[in-house]
Amino acid sequence: MKFFYLSALILSVSIQAAQNEQHQHDESEPHVTEEQKVGLSLTPTQMTLADIKIAPLTKQFYHSQIYAPGEIKANGYTSYLLSPRVDSIVVKRHATLGQHIEKDAPLITLFSADVATAQTNYRLAQAQWQRLKKMTSGTVSEKDYLTAQAEYEVAYSQLAAYGLISKDIEQSINTPPNKLGEYTLYAQTSGAILSDNFAQGQRVDSGVELMLIADESNLWVEAQLSANQTVKIAKGAIVQIKVNSKHYPATVSQEAHTINQVTRSRVVRLNVANEQHQLHPGMFSDVYFSFPTTEQVLAVPQQALVRTKDGDWAVFTVNDNEEFVEKEVELGVKFVGLQEIRGIAEGTRIVTQGAFFVASEQAKGGFDPHNH
Repeated sequence: MKFFYLSALILSVSIQAAQNEQHQHDESEPHVTEEQKVGLSLTPTQMTLADIKIAPLTKQFYHSQIYAPGEIKANGYTSYLLSPRVDSIVVKRHATLGQHIEKDAPLITLFSADVATAQTNYRLAQAQWQRLKKMTSGTVSEKDYLTAQAEYEVAYSQLAAYGLISKDIEQSINTPPNKLGEYTLYAQTSGAILSDNFAQGQRVDSGVELMLIADESNLWVEAQLSANQTVKIAKGAIVQIKVNSKHYPATVSQEAHTINQVTRSRVVRLNVANEQHQLHPGMFSDVYFSFPTTEQVLAVPQQALVRTKDGDWAVFTVNDNEEFVEKEVELGVKFVGLQEIRGIAEGTRIVTQGAFFVASEQAKGGFDPHNH
């Protein structure tokens, strides 16, 4: 029994001595900084073939980005909606869908019984007015003179109210009886015909849309910004829109102050130049709003970020021995093509291009980036 206790005591003393020795050895080792960690080494050939690029982190001002879906529409301030001002029947079309027309070009000829009556009244009033104007002074009373003038002006105004232009009103005097009631509507602006909702011979009510004409050299983009985005969009701000993989600059012109209860979004209207006529109303677009940061921050290209084994984000830093060391970071605001990172010092050299190759080499070599 005495032998057993003696052996246990000797073993305990030996373990304690070993622990003390290890503790003294650990304290004698110098502190290893992040830059001094042992990392992955690559040959110059590997660096060249993988096109690895290294750069120091520097704080800068960047632009954050907000995305919104958008739709291209005709510019409502420069487009023109063609419609009859009196119930009519379509007699003939003079332009077709998609056609580019100039201002004052004839678009459609209509017939209306009301217009025929107005033309007849105009012919009578015009004839009476011209007759009295030719009479010598004193042969007609001032009252009859003024009445004839007023009836002429009313008859003229009635035809103008129906949409007849001055030239056609004046020609009503010589219109044959079988053509009375026919009148032509003309383009009030240059542009393309975006819609034509009628057929020849069709009866159309006053106010019904017949054609939509728009100048496509300048269009609207209506962006549907999420109701959760409360950021203020400044009028005149430059925005990038993307249509069919092409980018176009647009300018903020208006912002709605109400939320659509169905889509839970608010509309931000943009103006986009379309001199090459590559954009057309009805197209969908991606809209990217950009906002500058209020202070300088650290940011890296998206391709510089890699995932760790634990699923965290990291970048590869370069230590004093030109070795690559994985460093976990926290993500901040997303910028245009860049990502803000935190948890790393300014001036640290990192891999800005080729991080995926470094990560794959690390995985093949079974490297433990944390020296576990």
